[in-house]
Amino acid sequence: MSAINFDQPSAGNVNSNQDAFSVKNTGPGSAIVAESTGFDGVRGVSHSDAHAGVSALNESNGFGVWASSQGGEGVHGESQSGRAGVFGSSAGGFGVIGESFGGGHAGGTGVKGASVAGIGVWGQDMDKGVGVKGDSNVGAGVMGESKGADGVLGLGHSPVHAGVSGVNDSGGSPGYGVWGSSKGGEGVHGESNAPNWAAVAAISKGGGPGLWATGTPAGHFEGNVEVTGDVMLTGQDLAENFGFPQEQQVEPGTVMVIDTEDALQVSSQAYDRRVAGVVSGAADLKPAIILGREKSGHKRLPIALMGKAYCKVDARYARIDVGDLLTTSPTPGHAMRAKDPLKAFGSVIGKALRPLREGQGLIPILIALQ
Repeated sequence: MSAINFDQPSAGNVNSNQDAFSVKNTGPGSAIVAESTGFDGVRGVSHSDAHAGVSALNESNGFGVWASSQGGEGVHGESQSGRAGVFGSSAGGFGVIGESFGGGHAGGTGVKGASVAGIGVWGQDMDKGVGVKGDSNVGAGVMGESKGADGVLGLGHSPVHAGVSGVNDSGGSPGYGVWGSSKGGEGVHGESNAPNWAAVAAISKGGGPGLWATGTPAGHFEGNVEVTGDVMLTGQDLAENFGFPQEQQVEPGTVMVIDTEDALQVSSQAYDRRVAGVVSGAADLKPAIILGREKSGHKRLPIALMGKAYCKVDARYARIDVGDLLTTSPTPGHAMRAKDPLKAFGSVIGKALRPLREGQGLIPILIALQ
């Protein structure tokens, strides 16, 4: 049984300059049970700047405050002064622990802090514990939502620890240490005012890439880029964008010659010294680097200037063997074996890397303009 049970419309007020009343229950039940069907079960009002409206103290190993709700928040805190709605402080353990086992927003939320001007949740640890810890088996461990400031704000005053730390110890599961998502700005935004430190540092100790980026483009840099190791590119050739006539339909592998200052056209005569290169990207050989990507009102194609690329060739003029020099041919967009060394000077496209005995075909060549 409970020590005291008020079952009246109004229990009245008690005025005292000390504790209004003290109740102790030595049995297994609660010392005080307050139940209301239309208002707060327990309401505490304080007019002191240094004391709480409601204070709960547990001198054993239990909870200072335990709140449970079957339909709303277990603990709901609001502040009208710009201070924290809920404040958690710990001298050795956790300032606030939030646990959720399902239901509610996004499968359940361990701790949710919402603020329209101040701080939704503020967790402060004065020793070696954790200011705020959120633990959830289904939904978010900690969720911070704000309409006027940061959803979650982490402040670190230690030279070796982070303001906000995200750890995923699920082992083989592909979980995230920190997940950032935004519908209007950056998913994750990092800034640093230290002269020798990065705004965002990406370090992988498991053998994977330090930084993984996808998008169009996958990366954008404003300023110089410094690389201390090798730059490994999966493409095969160095290409540069050139314009060409709008009415022409040009396929990868086509041999191109210079038409005007910044425009090319399909080759159509033998030993043409205006040869510029081969349209990159045919078959499984893609360009590694493309120069001249500036925007233009004209159609532009990447022309392989160095490296390996597939090229259209015509072996009807002469059979092509590995290592043969190739030049332009009378067949539009096709190369042929350069049989005449005198005519070939200045019109060579490159060397054949695969033979073609007869007919027309697409073979890989080593671009070597000369």
